[in-house]
Amino acid sequence: MLSGEDSRRDAVKAIMSSGRRELVAELERLDGGARFGRGRASLLEDGDVFERAGISVTTADDGGFFTSGLSVVVHPRSPYVPGFQAHFRYCESEDTWWFGGTVELLPCYGFAEDAAHFHRVLKQHCDTLDPAFHAQAKRTADDRFRLPHRDEPHGLGGIAFDHLRPAGPHGWRRGAAFTAAGIATIAPAYLPIVRRRRDLPHGDRERQWQLHRRGRYVEAALFRAASAGRADAEAILLALPPMARWESGFTPEPGSPEAELAAFLVPRDWAGETAATVG
Repeated sequence: MLSGEDSRRDAVKAIMSSGRRELVAELERLDGGARFGRGRASLLEDGDVFERAGISVTTADDGGFFTSGLSVVVHPRSPYVPGFQAHFRYCESEDTWWFGGTVELLPCYGFAEDAAHFHRVLKQHCDTLDPAFHAQAKRTADDRFRLPHRDEPHGLGGIAFDHLRPAGPHGWRRGAAFTAAGIATIAPAYLPIVRRRRDLPHGDRERQWQLHRRGRYVEAALFRAASAGRADAEAILLALPPMARWESGFTPEPGSPEAELAAFLVPRDWAGETAATVG
C-alpha cells in the first residue's frame, strides 16, 4: 500500500494535513473566542485564551526531492500559561528518507507539576518507538533549545530528533506512525496545562515579564529562520508573538518568581520526578 514513492508522499501529506485540522479544532474549542483562518497556513489571533497561534503545513516537491512538515506555535494570553512550539518534518531524496521533529514548552513562570506532566507525556510517546529513545531526544532538545549568544535555555526543553529511520522491513511505516502519534501527543501534553493555568489572576508586572520572555523567543526564531530554507523560514516567522520587549541589562528582582525561572529552566529529568518531589 505504501511501497511506492508517490504513496509514501501522499501518506505524509495526509498525516500533516490531518494533524493540522485536528489541532485547529482542539485550539479553537479551548479558546472559545476566535477561529483560525483557513488554508495550509492558519492563524488565530486575539482570542480569549490565545493571543496568537499559528499552525502551518509546508510541502515542497520537485520530483527528486520531497519534504513536508507541520509547524505549531502558540502564544497564550495569560503569562501563567506557557507558550508552545512543535515542528514535525519528513524528507525524501532518491533512496534516502527520514523523519524529524521538535517539541518544546516555553513557560514564563515555573510550575513543577506542569513540567513533569509535559515531559512524562512525551516520554510515553517516545517509549512506543524505543525505551531508549526519549533520553536521547531530550538530550538533543536540551542542547538545541538554547540561545547561543546568551548561553541560556529559551524554554523548558522537550524532545528533538533528526534523520529518524527505524530499522527493519517496516521501518518507514514505523517512522510515519511515530510522527502521526507525535502530532496527536501535542493535545494531551499541552492542553491540560493551558486549562490549569489560564484563569490565574495576573497584572501588569506579569504581563511585562511575559513580553520580556517573548523577546527571547523572537531571538531564537530569528536564528532558526536564518538557517532554514525558504518554506521553513516562512513557517517560523508566521507565528511570531504579536508583542514582545527588550530591555538592555534587565535583571529580575532577586528572590522573585521571575528570577526563579532561570533555575527552573536548567535541564533535569522531569519525566522521572516523583509525585512527592513535584508537589
